[in-house]
Amino acid sequence: MSLQPRDRAAYSAIVDRPPLRLPGDARIVVWSIVNLEVWDIAKPMARQVLPAPTGQVLLPDVPNWSWHEYGMRVGVWRFFKLYERLGIAPTLSINARVCQDYERVARQAHEAGWEFMGHSWEQGPIHKEADQRAMIHRSMDALERFTGTRPVGWLGPGLTQTLETPELLAEAGVRYIGDWVYDDEPTTIHTEKGPLVTLPYTVELNDIPMMLVQHHESDYLLRRAIDQFDRLYEEGAERAKIMSIAIHPYISGQPHRIKYLERFYEHVAKHSGVLHWNGVQLLDWYKGQSQ
Repeated sequence: MSLQPRDRAAYSAIVDRPPLRLPGDARIVVWSIVNLEVWDIAKPMARQVLPAPTGQVLLPDVPNWSWHEYGMRVGVWRFFKLYERLGIAPTLSINARVCQDYERVARQAHEAGWEFMGHSWEQGPIHKEADQRAMIHRSMDALERFTGTRPVGWLGPGLTQTLETPELLAEAGVRYIGDWVYDDEPTTIHTEKGPLVTLPYTVELNDIPMMLVQHHESDYLLRRAIDQFDRLYEEGAERAKIMSIAIHPYISGQPHRIKYLERFYEHVAKHSGVLHWNGVQLLDWYKGQSQ
């Protein structure tokens, strides 16, 4: 059965709901998500920083593949250093193939206690999968073998889904998704295989649209992140707020951008009542609130 989004979740105005509360009188949760991907050199790249001459996409696309590869060889290690210093274990949105192609990176994240969230087998739209169900199970199974724990979260590449995806995810053991960026709070949506929780992932505080689509200067991430945090922190006095920030090592891990990510966390650290949670912690808290 193919259900429309409105069949899964009725419209709900945030002002009509009872406010959610965080423990210890906290105001806001900062949910940090690092995205790790595999770009197959035999296929068109997920995105381009350098357009092909005359606009003709040619394979192999060595310059754009190499640009992404920089993130896995260099940029991601700046993330590891930052989050180790801060004592934060973010959520890792990870193509399962990373555990094969970049085992060193995946192992570092696992040893650091990062939460692994399913993110397809390799980077590419869900709509192009010949067997979506098989890909989801393959990805979840591979992450479970690598970490010893089956992931409970999922983010589609580019947030892509078909109308059947929620059922397939629930069937594979997924309990929360990040693809539905329609609220400041978690919500529960219906599937024929059981409920799924939506967590407030972001396309606004995401370095792909900000840097590669909108082409902002490097410091714009800091400006927007601070503006987002300050308003949600203010509103958090009345009801719990969740602020997500999504980063990629080939973008925010670049030398000219990393300091602005670091400064954002410095700004956050000046405030009390802030929690740094991963997706599992958010899910468990929300399920406790709704019981």
